[in-house]
Amino acid sequence: MHCGGGAYICGEETALIESLEGKRGNPRIKPPFPAVKGVWDCPTVVNNVETIAAVVPIIEMTGDEYAKIGVGKSTGTKLISASGHINKPGVYEIELGITVEDFIYSDEYCGGISNGKSLKAVVAGGSSVPILPANLILKTAAGEPRLMTYESLADGGFVTGTMLGSGGFIVMDEDTSVVKNLYTFTRFYHHESCGQCSPCREGTGWMEKILHKILDGHGEMKDIDLLWDIQSKIEGKTICPLGEAAAWPVAAAIRHFRSEFEDYVRNHGAKDVKHYYRLHNLEIS
Repeated sequence: MHCGGGAYICGEETALIESLEGKRGNPRIKPPFPAVKGVWDCPTVVNNVETIAAVVPIIEMTGDEYAKIGVGKSTGTKLISASGHINKPGVYEIELGITVEDFIYSDEYCGGISNGKSLKAVVAGGSSVPILPANLILKTAAGEPRLMTYESLADGGFVTGTMLGSGGFIVMDEDTSVVKNLYTFTRFYHHESCGQCSPCREGTGWMEKILHKILDGHGEMKDIDLLWDIQSKIEGKTICPLGEAAAWPVAAAIRHFRSEFEDYVRNHGAKDVKHYYRLHNLEIS
């Protein structure tokens, strides 16, 4: 057992290996992959705790029986950490294949939106995955019920879909500010960037500053396009996926909630989102 330093970047396998070796947790360039050259240059297999925990039931039930749980390629169970504006936040082990609507509204799981409010948006798989508005998280763009599976949540790509990811399921009600939430995410990724890659090191800080500018009442319309441009120059240009983790939430928030960014700019920073929507008689989809 080896206690880590709590760095988000060490969720990347080669950064974790660097940390285990007593060095700064910076991701390595691959290849070579850890299975060939890992800890102290020895072949190393890296798995997360959830994967290891599934080994026991697979052995007890046999792989064929375990694979009967779930739907299609999404077999077995998944731990979902549900938080946000729901009546029953917590960690739920679900059988893959239930509908997103059932997961949010059934008493077996989240128990619906707290205080009787409406659903505005969901981040389905942790802070790095694209946010989806209510209409696209409950149903696909084709009108099919959205399922809690890797394939269904990804249906539509990043234009109308998202990812199951780590299972960090964040529910937002009608009064939530997507822009403020995005600022929180962006601050986090700026803080957690190891700084090894220039696009991530500079881009995350730049996006944080622009979002702060918009929220502080000094934003301009061109700042929204600048945010879009910056995130596009981070994605796919870093050693590890933390760059994408910082870029995808920005892209999705602008793609689905651009009007909210524009409203912040026009009104020089809305300090009270609930009051702002009521004042301007805006409806939240």
